[in-house]
Amino acid sequence: MYESYYGLDSKPFQLTPDPDFFFASRWHKRAMSYLQYGLSQAEGFIVITGDIGTGKTTIANSLVAEIEDDIMVAHIVTPKLSPDELVKMVSSKFGLDVAGKTKADILKMLEVYLYDLSATGRRALLLVDEAQNLPLETIEELRMLSNFQEFGKPLLQSFLLGQEELQPILRAPNMEQFRQRIVASCHLAPLTQEETKEYIEFRLHHAGWNGSTLFADEAFARIYQFTRGVPRKINTLMDRILLFGYLEELETLTEEAVDSVISEVREEMFLPETNAVEPDSEDDDEYEPAVGANAQHKPRKKLMTPNGNEIQDAEYYKAMLSELVDALDDAISHKIKLTQYIDKLLKKKYRTYVRLKEDD
Repeated sequence: MYESYYGLDSKPFQLTPDPDFFFASRWHKRAMSYLQYGLSQAEGFIVITGDIGTGKTTIANSLVAEIEDDIMVAHIVTPKLSPDELVKMVSSKFGLDVAGKTKADILKMLEVYLYDLSATGRRALLLVDEAQNLPLETIEELRMLSNFQEFGKPLLQSFLLGQEELQPILRAPNMEQFRQRIVASCHLAPLTQEETKEYIEFRLHHAGWNGSTLFADEAFARIYQFTRGVPRKINTLMDRILLFGYLEELETLTEEAVDSVISEVREEMFLPETNAVEPDSEDDDEYEPAVGANAQHKPRKKLMTPNGNEIQDAEYYKAMLSELVDALDDAISHKIKLTQYIDKLLKKKYRTYVRLKEDD
């Protein structure tokens, strides 16, 4: 509707993930590099996490669009699948007939398929989207599928994409074997204020925009403040802004125009008014992104030392805490194993005691 009015060839802000509109922010570049690196290694798991709407599926689709014919790709979006259901779904995605087959039969069929694929110089890649929905035992089944190997290389490689809830699942003590097979992992962060402007202009250009002044600088700041740099939220808001501009016959979209659309969206989605302070692009890290429909933007708490000094290198401490969590997981795992060993030893001694008493 508004495309011809603003000289566009197509809609620039569709909600459906489109690899042609992939915007490589700093974190998205890193995630794509990890995926490409993992693909070149032809082994191990790659884990990409991020909040809702940060572009995980777009990255996956962009990667698939670049893949050569020597890699067969199966892409699944997972509800809460049991291990058996996962095996059936993966096999069916690779074109195998699983109707009426037992799990053992399906696994054998999948193994033959993967070996035949390897014999032709090709291999299989499984993209698992919304992986945070998978139970632990189903993720373990994924690891077992990677045991189909030839010449020391797995015949099936898997990439896991999921929301932030996937991280604690993979940190569970009984997921140690899976963690050891993760080649790389990355968490997608929302766009910064500067990247939000670049993202909007990138998609407009890709849709045929001639580069004339369409948005006032203040309008970009308001868009970032409301969306907090989440690409899907930006797409939703931008589509409404362009429609508003067309209906009001605006050639330049100002801060006031953006505010009018934001007010409409708030009323439709029952979002509360916020008194958020608009952050400067250099101070983006001082603000905590809102999560959920009713969340309000609030200043992020600064990390402080016991002496009251602000910690400057927060990333260092985040990494250190992550290592401590892993070490704690290992300690818990060792304790569980030790407990199990002592339990077995006591049972063995008890059985010996009972046998001796019976002999008496």
